[in-house]
Amino acid sequence: MKQYGCIGKKLTHSFSKEIHGQLADYQYDLIELTQEEIGPFFFKKEFAAINVTIPYKQTVIPYLDEISEKAKRIGAVNTIVNRNGRLYGYNTDYYGMKALIERVGLSLSGRKVLILGTGGTSKTARVLAADLGAREVLTVSRRASKEHITYLEAAELHRDAEVIINTTPSGMYPDCDSMPISLAPFPSLLGVIDAVYNPLCTNLVLDAKARGLKAEGGLYMLVMQAVVAVEKFLDTTIPSDAAAKVFASILSGKENIVLTGMPSSGKSTIGKGITLDGYTFMDTDDEIESRCGCSIKELIAKKGEGYFRDLESQVIREVSAQSGRIISTGGGAVLREENVHALKRNGKIYFISAPLSRLQSTEDRPLSDTPEKLGQLYQDRMETYLTTADVVVPGLATPMAEAEYILNKRMELMV
Repeated sequence: MKQYGCIGKKLTHSFSKEIHGQLADYQYDLIELTQEEIGPFFFKKEFAAINVTIPYKQTVIPYLDEISEKAKRIGAVNTIVNRNGRLYGYNTDYYGMKALIERVGLSLSGRKVLILGTGGTSKTARVLAADLGAREVLTVSRRASKEHITYLEAAELHRDAEVIINTTPSGMYPDCDSMPISLAPFPSLLGVIDAVYNPLCTNLVLDAKARGLKAEGGLYMLVMQAVVAVEKFLDTTIPSDAAAKVFASILSGKENIVLTGMPSSGKSTIGKGITLDGYTFMDTDDEIESRCGCSIKELIAKKGEGYFRDLESQVIREVSAQSGRIISTGGGAVLREENVHALKRNGKIYFISAPLSRLQSTEDRPLSDTPEKLGQLYQDRMETYLTTADVVVPGLATPMAEAEYILNKRMELMV
């Protein structure tokens, strides 16, 4: 039986199988191939249709019998259909990226655009930017050439850039802490598009949003290009509302729910009361105690608060890199910007704004083991809780009511 799937060098963390599973009724496999295996794979032609990802979007072109005009202009193919032994190549990334730019509400007409990276997706972005009326399009590379400028040149000579499109793997899991370029040198910047979809929000996107810019990661692009790919695979049409539902479903299954708030505000109880299929609850304080083999109170007494905070950051970085999590954080987790960035890369932060009258000082919490300490923490941290939150959860009658509030807000934000 001929198969459907995606070929690439490393596909362990690809979302494509899940997306195609919701778009169509066929078996879709992730097929990892080395460079040496590409030729034999296409010689056998034992597939009905496939997608192509990094680093083979240009490598596959010589094996094809026909290429669409769009793919020819771009010089990269990410979708191949086998019709009676003849291989037809298309570029559906073009339509996915176009849909993402439209979703963000970013106009490229008359704009100066910087495209980061030189691979197949970069070529797609360059053609699309021209088609959308960009005034000037520059490709940024680590090495200078006749066709590319360097990152240093971009920052020094093209400060008037208005749109940045990242097509590099910088920021992609597991290298989530990296960022391809600093946005600080570009005062005229209006928006940022990042083709990376894992994590959902790279540091580049988070930085852009923090600056008030229009910005989004590549999950919507991935889903929308898959929609066009399925239409090519099966010679069919997928309604726009069906495509939107698939995107919402994929996002819903990936985006973490992160609970922040004061000690004793009920984060763990609320988190355990949130029921979502496929989601796992995790308390970062419990994970820290499991790793160090003692209570947090004992850990701080032995090694100090600084050591505890460093271990907390390590745990948060590891836990938040995964998707499908309900994460209850320690009361001081949001005090470090690196923790907030890590938590927001794959999730939204829900601040449990329990009133001070509901909070309790307990001996097992050394930083709030007296009413006086608790009151001071409440006063010191409130602004940080509010400014780092995506959603403020009001103090309601019961933890279950607050859990329900979070689920309802989450659904509203998915639309």
